[in-house]
Amino acid sequence: MAQPKEDFLTQLRELGKRSGKIGEQLELLLSQYENQSTYDEQYQRLLKEFGLEDELRKTQKGVRRFKMASMLYIVIHGFNTLSQRNDSQKQMDLLDEICFNISDIAQKYGLIKIPTIGDNIMLAGGITTENKTNPIDATLAAFEIVTRINRRKEDTDCIWEVGIGLHTGPIMGRFLPGKNTPYTLSGNNALIASRLGAISPKGHVSLSLMTYELIKEFFEVNQVGKVPVKYSGSMDIFDLLDIVPSLRSDMPNKLTNDAFDLAYSRLQFMDIQEYMLDMLEEKLPKYLHYHSVKHTIDVTTEVELIGWAEGLPESDIMLLKVAGLFHDSGHIVTYAGHEEESCKFADEILPMFKYSQEKIDTIKRIIMATKLPHTPSDILEAIIQDSDLDYLGRTDFVPVSNMLYQELLDRGINISVDQWNENQIKFISAHQYYTNTARTLREVNKQSQIERLHELLDHSNKENDSTEH
Repeated sequence: MAQPKEDFLTQLRELGKRSGKIGEQLELLLSQYENQSTYDEQYQRLLKEFGLEDELRKTQKGVRRFKMASMLYIVIHGFNTLSQRNDSQKQMDLLDEICFNISDIAQKYGLIKIPTIGDNIMLAGGITTENKTNPIDATLAAFEIVTRINRRKEDTDCIWEVGIGLHTGPIMGRFLPGKNTPYTLSGNNALIASRLGAISPKGHVSLSLMTYELIKEFFEVNQVGKVPVKYSGSMDIFDLLDIVPSLRSDMPNKLTNDAFDLAYSRLQFMDIQEYMLDMLEEKLPKYLHYHSVKHTIDVTTEVELIGWAEGLPESDIMLLKVAGLFHDSGHIVTYAGHEEESCKFADEILPMFKYSQEKIDTIKRIIMATKLPHTPSDILEAIIQDSDLDYLGRTDFVPVSNMLYQELLDRGINISVDQWNENQIKFISAHQYYTNTARTLREVNKQSQIERLHELLDHSNKENDSTEH
């Protein structure tokens, strides 16, 4: 039956009124949201200004974005045959052993375990410490996991096999209060990793294109096909074969050789450099006009220049560069005795980048060589000393020296310009460069600086004499 025209018009009027009220409510809510957003921005700005970053993190509800993480999705195969076995309990014990091995390997390569539903396992790298090396770490971990399990199948009647999917990309992590590792990862990249794991053949590691591009200099791979990706069409899949022959170790129980470790350390240095320069920029006292971030960069650059010129192997140059980054970090804590504090920073930070204790001890020894007076015991100590005092023989000696003078004044040390120049003459006259490279590049200019300082003193004395008369 047709609805009367009057009733229809009445309903339209009512709808219009309701729509108007909803519109007013919406405008009110938008206004309240804008006001709240303004308050939130002001609140977060004040938290930053007063150094209350912990409170700021609480306002973010435990969600954090990682620019580049590598996710391993490990699918365990063998459950479909377990019920047919007479040794099912033994097989479950073997599975527990495999899971323990996977946990050990994850810890070895700096990966964390993300909770998943069921027996499949997700590991992630680049989470506890954001770095550029996590794709390589994750690939090494995946390769070692598959290798160990394949060998176990050859040696025993183990029914278990794994297929691993590995993908690298930005990801969102959600944290519980007081926890340092996420309890879940979300986003399309996590989905890609799980999909790669689901289609990966038993005993194989399937890599995404992104991961392949980041690890191809270190590993042999084979392109095997494509996988559909939500909203993105299809993506190339690569099968991990082995470590590049020139980078494999000939030693048992070791996957990589020194060439691999050196290539890896080049990427690793970029992470350490970014971490240290950010820390120094944020925490060094503002009165450090000379012992600034620029000085750290100068020394790190100079040790590399002198190191190559002196014919050092790249592995030693890398240790020198890391020592250069750390050598003045102790100024964050104290001025006098900052070298010891710099060594403490090395002890604290370098294990995060998987540096061995042997390397850390060498780096600390190099740092302590910058504490004067000190006679170098080897070429590494000689290079860091020459690099630290490189400015003595540079053409920009006077402006650099003035920055050091201003630093002293700002620290409350009262000394006249003439006294400062006299001290500089004494110091430079007693100083010596230890490497052939520094002597060749800087010694002549260093003598010129002494003459220049004498001229400044003579000019100052003449002005004082004329003032007195």
